[in-house]
Amino acid sequence: MKDNSEEMFPIVDEDGNILSAATRGECHSGSKLLHPVVHLHVFNSRGELYLQKRPEWKDIQPGKWDTAVGGHIDLGESVEMALKREVREELGIEDFTPELLTHYVFESSREKELVFAHKTIYDGEIYPSEELDGGRFWSMEEIKANMGKEVFTPNFESEFKRLGF
Repeated sequence: MKDNSEEMFPIVDEDGNILSAATRGECHSGSKLLHPVVHLHVFNSRGELYLQKRPEWKDIQPGKWDTAVGGHIDLGESVEMALKREVREELGIEDFTPELLTHYVFESSREKELVFAHKTIYDGEIYPSEELDGGRFWSMEEIKANMGKEVFTPNFESEFKRLGF
């Protein structure tokens, strides 16, 4: 498997207004073109947080544990449409109630994203897609004990701190 470098993403300002469009390849090449993404933090009723394991073939942060759902908003999609699509594709979850927590700009050496971070509480079955290398629920203590040890993506660690989980 491999990411589709020709996939089209909207290019936005910091308020999410669409300015233009560019390919995944252009957005992830160090161009720093701001493109929108959705994140969903999935908690169970015991307060544990589900994390996905990124497969080794990913172009960014392969093999690291990351936010339960993270995906790009495609050209022509709303935040809500992209969130529902990504949650269905990545975890097989159809019925959930998302709560928008915040949106912010995340910048790494390769890209710049406008992140729309959500959370939900979900106790149903989770079916990680073949796009992922599985996933599981982590206790808050377990997450905090592994911070800064190259276990998680830098994006997850910064968002975890930002949201004060």
